Amino acid sequence: MTANGFPDRFSFGVATAAIQIEGASDTRGESIWDTFCRLPGRVAGGHTPAVACDHLHRYEEDLDLMASLGVDAYRFSISWPRVLPMGHGAPNRSGLDFYKRLVDGLHARGIEPVATLYHWDLPQALEDAGGWPARDTAERFAEYASLMFEELGGGVRRWITHNEPWVTAFLGHAYGTKAPGRRDWREALRVAHHALLSHGLAVRAFRQILAPPASIGITLDFTPARPLTGSPGDREAAERWDLFRNRWFLDAVVRGAYPSELLAWYESCLGPLELGGKEDLEVISEPIDFLGCNYYSRAVVYGDPQARPLGLAHAVPEVPTTGMGWEVAPDSLFDLLLRIKREYGDIPILITENGSAYDDPVPTNGVVEDPERLAYLRDHLEAVGRAAASGVNVQGYFAWSLLDNFEWEHGYDKRFGIIYVDYETQRRITKQSGLWYRDFIVQSRNGSP
Repeated sequence: MTANGFPDRFSFGVATAAIQIEGASDTRGESIWDTFCRLPGRVAGGHTPAVACDHLHRYEEDLDLMASLGVDAYRFSISWPRVLPMGHGAPNRSGLDFYKRLVDGLHARGIEPVATLYHWDLPQALEDAGGWPARDTAERFAEYASLMFEELGGGVRRWITHNEPWVTAFLGHAYGTKAPGRRDWREALRVAHHALLSHGLAVRAFRQILAPPASIGITLDFTPARPLTGSPGDREAAERWDLFRNRWFLDAVVRGAYPSELLAWYESCLGPLELGGKEDLEVISEPIDFLGCNYYSRAVVYGDPQARPLGLAHAVPEVPTTGMGWEVAPDSLFDLLLRIKREYGDIPILITENGSAYDDPVPTNGVVEDPERLAYLRDHLEAVGRAAASGVNVQGYFAWSLLDNFEWEHGYDKRFGIIYVDYETQRRITKQSGLWYRDFIVQSRNGSP
């Protein structure tokens, strides 16, 4: 263990997502986000990911920036519509070649590539054919995954099937705040099931194509909850939120079953659900090699019978929050990691995303002061180190995000990067939080606190 409590072979990394940074939208197929951005009022400022950070053309510069930070690993996502413009069929060779150059460039700089197959950018052609509510999309995903295992398997050791399927299902199909922007809870539950089924099918394909030391997992996002008061109604609301937000996906992947309490609640509100049978859950629970854990905050909830179907609502936390209005709660990350070990076993864990948005000042003399983000990273890394020292098998931490980028429905109004991006000039400036992270990595390797 290092002086900070991390295992000796712990990976310190950074993370991004394809559609948030790549740009060059004219060299890939259409995604559901291109369509969503054209819907009036759905994305702040009418912004689009057409240019974003122009990473596809500037990836060498961005790889050099990673090297200057001293990171061990880079978690990126592959754009499904960039390699398969129609979602299936003939691949786009230029897209495949880009990711091969990216992987080669990472290896040349001593940085491990960690590839995510799906970070919310479904090809629009598949959406037109039924999207995630259609079971066929799970089959198409397995074909796409197999292609990437074959094309990049020689250079990528760690693979992630999905990033936050909760977002795909519920923010995309129940709340409608993310692409494709639909609002149908029954549909959202089918989407959740098909996304998990596609994960399991991809894991099975992975086992046939690649062998150890190659490994595969899934990234789930966790938002623990605390009740607003100690009343029975608020405590029940917090428990139901936990089932909805955390356990629905984790139980299916690790235990091969959806939480019976929440399943019964859904059916009492929505009627009988068609979520596949035992055979599907056997596929979904194919053993994984690690669990990706995204953590940003916790929720404060209270019982509200009028808020259907969950019967709960959110309270505004009366504590320090980030620019997203999310509570800063690093101790909750520590508790979460111990809980996963206690309730789900000694599964290897990667913190695949953790970070914060704040209203950064305009750079002054080439300097971006962001003390709040620096403190957020410091306190959450300390929580991860404590969890590792307490016996949790946590093997890596990826700061979100390397670059300021296209932040989904918030457009370019929210900045999560540890590197500032001037979107007009594409100039990059490492923020004080990024410089701190660089120094923290050096200190951890050298064994100094």
